[in-house]
Amino acid sequence: MSQQTKVVTGINTRLSYANIWEPKSINGGKEKYSVSLIIPKSDQKTVTAIEKAIDAAIQKGIGKFGGKKPNKATLKLPLRDGDLERDDVAYQDSYFINANSITAPQIVDKHVQPILDRDEVYSGCYARVSINFYAFNTNGNRGIACGLGNIQKIRDGEPLGGHASASDDFTAIDDSNDDDFLA
Repeated sequence: MSQQTKVVTGINTRLSYANIWEPKSINGGKEKYSVSLIIPKSDQKTVTAIEKAIDAAIQKGIGKFGGKKPNKATLKLPLRDGDLERDDVAYQDSYFINANSITAPQIVDKHVQPILDRDEVYSGCYARVSINFYAFNTNGNRGIACGLGNIQKIRDGEPLGGHASASDDFTAIDDSNDDDFLA
């Protein structure tokens, strides 16, 4: 992996569609770990690093593009505009990148200690994520893809995806009135 094509996102990157604990098959394809990274447009340091890494991946992948540098506008690029492509408040004023890997990411806390509790890292929490960009040219689709490296949880955030907890759905039941158990 080239240092020129690798980026570690900033601390305000948010995880969405986090399939990071178990690989999943999408549309019958190979099982992969995947996550959508929501990156605030205000995080210019991360956005600039990603743009440079994409350019480096294009340069490095010239062999996949017929031996010459392609017009960037003709390629499918991974950095996408949440304001234009998503009708979701979580993606407002942000870019997003879909990253995946056939290898499980290492998932650690702020002190780089492994996180074992799967409820600890979820869609909506904030994390730094290592990603790597590479060229592809498959069945007429040409572009730059994003590989998922490792994840460092930074802080909790509002869960995404509308999944309610059991305590939100239910209240405790008083056991003292069990007379109507079979009613």
